[in-house]
Amino acid sequence: MLICSHLVGAAVAPIATTVLLAPAVLLAPAPAGAQEEVMTRYGYEDRADLDLAAIFEPKWDVMVPMRDGVRLHTEIYIPRGRTEPLPIMLERTPYYANPQEQEYSIRLDWYEEFFDDGYIFVLQDLRGRYESEGEFVTLRPNRKPDDVDGTDESTDFYDTIEWLVNNVPGNNGRVGTWGISYGGFLATRAMVDPHPALAAVSPQASCADMFIGDDFHHNGAFRFSYAYEAAVRFEMPPELWPPEGAWDKYTRYLEMGPLSRVTEMLEGNSRMWNDYVAHPNLDEYWETEMCGVFPYLQGMTVPALHVTGWWDAEDFYGPIEVYKQLEEDDDDNENFLVLGPWRHGGWTFEEVGRKVLDFDLESETARYFRDEIHAPWFAYWLKDKGSLPAAEAITFQTGSNEWKQYDSWPAVGMVPRNVYLRADGGVSFDPPPASEGDDTAYDEYVSDPDNPVPFQYRPIHYDRWHYWQAEDQRFVDGRPDVLTWESEALEEGFAITGDIVAHLYASTSGGGADWIVKLIDVYPDDHPNPALRGYQYMVAGEVFRARFRNSFRVPEPVVPNEITPYTISLRDRDHRFHAGHRIMVQVQSTWFPVIDRNPQTWVPNIFEAVEADFAKATKRVYRSGAHPTH
Repeated sequence: MLICSHLVGAAVAPIATTVLLAPAVLLAPAPAGAQEEVMTRYGYEDRADLDLAAIFEPKWDVMVPMRDGVRLHTEIYIPRGRTEPLPIMLERTPYYANPQEQEYSIRLDWYEEFFDDGYIFVLQDLRGRYESEGEFVTLRPNRKPDDVDGTDESTDFYDTIEWLVNNVPGNNGRVGTWGISYGGFLATRAMVDPHPALAAVSPQASCADMFIGDDFHHNGAFRFSYAYEAAVRFEMPPELWPPEGAWDKYTRYLEMGPLSRVTEMLEGNSRMWNDYVAHPNLDEYWETEMCGVFPYLQGMTVPALHVTGWWDAEDFYGPIEVYKQLEEDDDDNENFLVLGPWRHGGWTFEEVGRKVLDFDLESETARYFRDEIHAPWFAYWLKDKGSLPAAEAITFQTGSNEWKQYDSWPAVGMVPRNVYLRADGGVSFDPPPASEGDDTAYDEYVSDPDNPVPFQYRPIHYDRWHYWQAEDQRFVDGRPDVLTWESEALEEGFAITGDIVAHLYASTSGGGADWIVKLIDVYPDDHPNPALRGYQYMVAGEVFRARFRNSFRVPEPVVPNEITPYTISLRDRDHRFHAGHRIMVQVQSTWFPVIDRNPQTWVPNIFEAVEADFAKATKRVYRSGAHPTH
């Protein structure tokens, strides 16, 4: 396992251890009360008891015309007592700007840190959502270059800004926008052919590639429970939504059977699900239709602040990759990245951001971001006040609980180090000797798709989704289908900063396989916090679907029992291992139901696999001198 590290401690000795479909169209508006439902579903904490009537004039409710004549419901909030022209902060949302009969939107709570600086706030429903006209298309793709009369989210941004700067009294001609999750997707679209008045954009938890690293797939492996719930919630009436009560997701999704049975159950009524089935491999649909953003980005067009959290279970990949692509054209140093200790949107949805499960982060991380980075950054670009972050990349280093500053990301000057799997369940910085032969230097397990490894301890409930990646991994102890290697206690601490890459040499007895690799920080048994004694914290973990080892576009069967190399990115991290802690590596082949079950036999399209296609398979992970998994 390749890690980029600094302050590396002593070497670690081994220890013995036991047809392209159209994008999805929402056929009916969401139910009444959906604004409150969204806040509840995302775990939003009411941050303040604000007297909005004392802060803003009565709202201005307008229907803003787009270039094709469709009008979008738009609410404008102008501060009382303004003495100078103010910039406009625009948020476009599929989650209900505000009912016309309600005076102030509860979404304004999210802007509290901007109130003192003075902004005109604008909230707008997307096409076809709530009180806007037109047809709603989930994650509407950008129009084709030759479609000069077409509309998309980029043109709707442009037309909205054009109307606002020419019709809202007292604005200074500058507009900023930001959004989280779906709003982050929209913010990236604002950067495509942007309006000249758009002066600052912050895409936060923004999807960029739903086949490689966001929402619906990771490295081609289908994220079953999440993708199913997204399709059903966006496209089917509430009575058909999966319940969120005290039922076990593991049991429910296992009883649903193969994905082909789910397709039969939905009876063609979900366009999103139909698209999953029709596009099992990377193709134009994933690259340009379903949130694919990279073909549309034209380099740095607007100053950008990208934000995500280490434990974002939906869109950790997107913000980092968009930042990296724009960085190639960032000649004026206007591209910034913040990586913090949060779940999906936790920097805004949570008031303080000091505690995560049993971890005390030792500072109010969410409040720090909003007050010291977010608001000053927008003030700098929109008001000629405020300040830029102290460095281009700001990260919260887990383990040390410290904010770190880097001139770029990935950080430069890191020292690559390899962590090798060794005999008797050990881990070492030293490679295995050449004398350890290929025929015997392996560990093996049997993976059974009828008894998959859960991704959380059971029962798995929805309310534990947000921070599942930070949960104690000891719940898999004793499972014969999870291989574990562990170091001795570290004599000195060290930090890993950057992309963690696993170089896996493995074989399977079947024609298909998934490989899940986890890097774990094992806390000492005498840790001062009793809740963390022996805690197994997953620093990084990722899945790779073996059929895509040579190409995500053209899958291939795995040759049974043949040693095959895999290079698996566990994604970016900034984490400190302390002295006295241990390094643990785990490998398994199921992670259910966050990842669908691989049949472990060859089928051209796993969405079409039936029960008879699923079979047990023997997996081997090699750790020889010739095939050193690291």
